[in-house]
Amino acid sequence: MARIAGVDLPRDKRIEYALCYIYGIGLSSAKKIVGQAGISPTTRVREMTESETGRVREILEREYRVEGDLRREFALSVRRLMEIGCYRGIRHRRGLPVRGQRTKTNARFRKGPKRAVAGKKKPKK
Repeated sequence: MARIAGVDLPRDKRIEYALCYIYGIGLSSAKKIVGQAGISPTTRVREMTESETGRVREILEREYRVEGDLRREFALSVRRLMEIGCYRGIRHRRGLPVRGQRTKTNARFRKGPKRAVAGKKKPKK
């Protein structure tokens, strides 16, 4: 099992799909990395040699911000928005959608499970 950027890559997947397990690397970035490293895209992780793994590791360290550094950067930018009290920061603080989505219906992922409101029954006809 190859360990790159602190992540154990799945052994049976092709290298370009296995690299997507690293936070901050998507499929297009993974394809570029594999091309730069000179590795065949059809190579499985278990078939990689130590030198190929080293080349991928070196490219990631040199050109990409991944895992802990990237998570820290996102957390700091969100914390900065909350501290300055801008609209986006307030939405983050309240746990509501940040990018203009509706909240009358939906938005359950951000708002959490429904809570019953006392005394809010529909009138009988």
